[in-house]
Amino acid sequence: MVRTHSYRPIRYFALTFLVTYALWFAGAYASHQPETQDTAILFVIVGMMVPFMISLAIVLSRGQSELRRDFFDRLCNLRLVRVRTLPALLLIMPLTVLASIAISVAFGGSVEQFQFAEGFSFSSGCVPVLLTLLLAATFEELGWRGYAFDSLQSKFSLFKATIVFSVLWSLWHFPLVFVFDSYQYVVTQESIWYGLNFFVSIIPMGVIITWFCIKNGKSIPAAILFHFLINMCQELLSMTQMTKCIETGVLLVIAVALVVLDRRMFFSTGHLMEDAGQRPFQSTVNLEKTGIVAPAN
Repeated sequence: MVRTHSYRPIRYFALTFLVTYALWFAGAYASHQPETQDTAILFVIVGMMVPFMISLAIVLSRGQSELRRDFFDRLCNLRLVRVRTLPALLLIMPLTVLASIAISVAFGGSVEQFQFAEGFSFSSGCVPVLLTLLLAATFEELGWRGYAFDSLQSKFSLFKATIVFSVLWSLWHFPLVFVFDSYQYVVTQESIWYGLNFFVSIIPMGVIITWFCIKNGKSIPAAILFHFLINMCQELLSMTQMTKCIETGVLLVIAVALVVLDRRMFFSTGHLMEDAGQRPFQSTVNLEKTGIVAPAN
């Protein structure tokens, strides 16, 4: 007998957005008060943890033993990570950044963008920026890959789930625009178009991270590492915001190329996608929509 778990993506995302937005808008208010400005980042960090905390509560809830086993296997089983994907892990974002700067320079941008940045492009108060970037990648992916993405994949094909997730992930960041000295605040203050570019850029990034995660058997550590490298690559060199707009175009080209080249994985149904690194056991997935064959007990 094949057991299934009934996902509730609308409930999950509604609760995640509600709690995160409440924390981040509170953090935004605190960030503009002199006496609480340095500690406002704590609201932001707790907000980052919300997708994971809600996912964990669902996974650990009574009667979810299969979901729990699957979650901890994807969290702890490093054998899911495929060596052949390491070039993608190490090269996609660095080459994207370098290509974007090269295009910028070709159209009159400063060659100094190839230099290492003197510091981070934003402030995180009493918490070191590097730690903030690491915590963001860790807690987001623990939540997104621990429950959120699979909940969408239970309702949609892999491609549709990827697009829906990427849009939701982008919108999830919205309150950070109002948190003083956050990255989103800084770029939006510089230009509303640069702020808009941040939200648009998340969509192709979401496609790329999902592709990498699926290729590694939905390994959560793989997703965390890739996400953290993306964050670091955005801060390593002296890229201008105009170049980051170019970068969004480069990311879009990469995302489209991955979908086209791996269209069998993104669009096929009715077969086990072993070559794509898809996990043969997914207790939460609608088999007809995802094409993943679940073994009988």
